Amino acid sequence: MVTKSLEENLKIHFNNPELLREALTHRSYLNENPSERTYDNERLEYLGDAVLELIVSEFLFQKFPEYAEGQLTSVRAALVNYQMLGRIAKEINLQKYIMLSRGEAKDTGKAREVIMANALEALIGAIYLDQGYQKTQSVIAQILFPKIDEILSLGLYKDSKSLLQEVAQEEWRVTPNYKVLEEKGPDHHKHFTVGVFFGDELKGKGAGSSKQEAESNAAEKLLEQLNVKR
Repeated sequence: MVTKSLEENLKIHFNNPELLREALTHRSYLNENPSERTYDNERLEYLGDAVLELIVSEFLFQKFPEYAEGQLTSVRAALVNYQMLGRIAKEINLQKYIMLSRGEAKDTGKAREVIMANALEALIGAIYLDQGYQKTQSVIAQILFPKIDEILSLGLYKDSKSLLQEVAQEEWRVTPNYKVLEEKGPDHHKHFTVGVFFGDELKGKGAGSSKQEAESNAAEKLLEQLNVKR
């Protein structure tokens, strides 16, 4: 696997190339190629997730001494969610290097975005093991921290429900409330449909595998319908 351009882009050189190979190996690839002598990237993803959260938390703590805990948490969540990480993975062309099954390689939807975000976390875990904390900090500063100004200026740190409540109270002096409209499926695989109401008026619907996800989805859809820009 030729990864020289990826390393050059990140300004690093792996001492142990096998760590990089593992970070870029999705389990679907190993299912299709069982003879490959490497591991999938899930353990490195686990480590990278923790390292990323620590480095981002430390940076925000130092950068925004006036922010309370809740504000810091909201900004961090916007910075390390799968959409942002998937976007950064695309910017560094990670899709050129990750090894996927033929089926996964054809997927271009949300599942692929999640895979790319997870691969970026695995890459961060590999860099941490191979290069240490300071170098990992440097790489994250290079690829992720420039997004903070965008997150703050566009209000991306506000979750959908909070933003909808802010808009509804300002425009119509009403607080949105949420009700489960439908619940189906076995306990281990529930599916919820939730309505968002202004008073008794149903304004929108959303779905998800938890009530929280469905509520967030309903708020997001209504914000789009109201043409609210973040």
